[in-house]
Amino acid sequence: MAIQAHLVELERKHEVLENELHDALQHLSTDDLQIIELKRRKLVLKDQIERIKLAPVH
Repeated sequence: MAIQAHLVELERKHEVLENELHDALQHLSTDDLQIIELKRRKLVLKDQIERIKLAPVH
């Protein structure tokens, strides 16, 4: 099922961003703009995941 595969890929990307964000927050030298961008990208993925999960199945 193509939608399921897409959902799995989005969840994988979300997890990768979560790890990147965690690592960035551990380093005091990380630029605040970089952290903001990681959070924004993570939120975009989360929104996409939720839209897919809530979409009616045909």
